[in-house]
Amino acid sequence: MVPGQRIPDRFEAISFSSLPGWLNDDHAAALAGFLRLCRKPEILTQDTVFPSVAAADLQKLCNDAEKAAKSGDEAPRDFFESRFTPHRIAQSGFVTGYFEPELAASRVRTEIFRYPLLKKPEGLEAITPENRPQDWPETLSHGRRVEGRVTEMPDRSAIMDGKLDPENLELVWLADPIDAYFVHVQGSARLRLADGSAMRVGYAGKTGHPYTGIARLLVTRGEGTPEDFTAAGLRAWLEAHPEERDQLFRQNRSFIFFREVDEIGVNDGPVGAAGLPLVAGRSLAVDPSFIPYGSLVFVASALKDHDSDDGAFQRLMVADDTGSAIKGPARGDIFVGSGQTAGAIAGEIRHKADFTILVPNIRLGPAGVAAD
Repeated sequence: MVPGQRIPDRFEAISFSSLPGWLNDDHAAALAGFLRLCRKPEILTQDTVFPSVAAADLQKLCNDAEKAAKSGDEAPRDFFESRFTPHRIAQSGFVTGYFEPELAASRVRTEIFRYPLLKKPEGLEAITPENRPQDWPETLSHGRRVEGRVTEMPDRSAIMDGKLDPENLELVWLADPIDAYFVHVQGSARLRLADGSAMRVGYAGKTGHPYTGIARLLVTRGEGTPEDFTAAGLRAWLEAHPEERDQLFRQNRSFIFFREVDEIGVNDGPVGAAGLPLVAGRSLAVDPSFIPYGSLVFVASALKDHDSDDGAFQRLMVADDTGSAIKGPARGDIFVGSGQTAGAIAGEIRHKADFTILVPNIRLGPAGVAAD
């Protein structure tokens, strides 16, 4: 959005008092999530849906946030209410949950660990207006540059058949093909290696083919209802139908590549698409073509808040990740945390939600017009 341009019509300016549960949120925790952005200011200076923040204004905003974090009491809430204006997305939204699995793994193939996660192939790149070939399909988001020409990557089915085997891309090996598939869906994992050490893997790239949710395919086939195919329900079906498992996997053409993540501690959250460690309950995966990374998003939903006795999930989050299945302006994926308990909670989240973006006042003029 350029200076002088109005906030898009799908966003409606509202007051903080109209946000359900706003007063009961942990504003200090939300502020801590925001301060991560100040350590990576390039996230906040993007020029996407909302106006970009000038460097001087950004520095002032971050300085004020640091002061509020040290002041305690009501200072964090006062910071948000005095420096942002809420803009509700004027359409019904939907949230799901995701988590970081914790799995046993091996750096070498063994009789037990036989299912690899692959490294990014050489030449893989995202398709942009600058590198898009004239005849490139709109549905392909990535390709591979070979001898100066961008070519289509093999899809999941071809990779399962060994198309990339000669390139020795194996990063680490897992014991269960279902676990490997779920790591593809989640985009990261914390691994316990056979030698007793730990390893974290994260997203490095993808083939670019469209993502197809296999749970939805099972519903379409009449195997059950959406409520039957939460993450736990899908896993149970896959375990009960091993003869159909691989064929079902093949129908999701999207395939993810991984890298070893060593720039953060093993006990920190996984790194999201914005390049920051995720925070359980405060990180939200979004569609960045509608909601830019770094946006503050208040999510209000009837889903149970497992961190609160108040019931409904109503809290301020940071848009710092994305996912292949997250499409549209009112769609979010809540990062729940790492491990089996987080996975059980995440798998049950399929709820309607309202999304409200907090837009910095320093870039807003009268009538919701971006300042010059």
